Amino acid sequence: MAAEIGLRGFGLFMLALCALSALCLYHAVHRPPVHHQPDAIEFALALGAATGWSVGWSFLVEGPGLFRLVDLPARHARIVP
Repeated sequence: MAAEIGLRGFGLFMLALCALSALCLYHAVHRPPVHHQPDAIEFALALGAATGWSVGWSFLVEGPGLFRLVDLPARHARIVP
């Protein structure tokens, strides 16, 4: 139970990081540019928004189910224990 709460809480944290990154990017786009090239901070914000969205939703929806082992059919297994 604690693991499920922790993983889903991590998902909420990542979605909050996504929202914060998207808000900062929104403000960066709507202010007058100082230069013509996007700086490293804007790339980091875009990476944080994309990562936060994908990781956040997967942890929030699936929780510990992300780490559940999946049985493979014998014809698809390449490593024999």
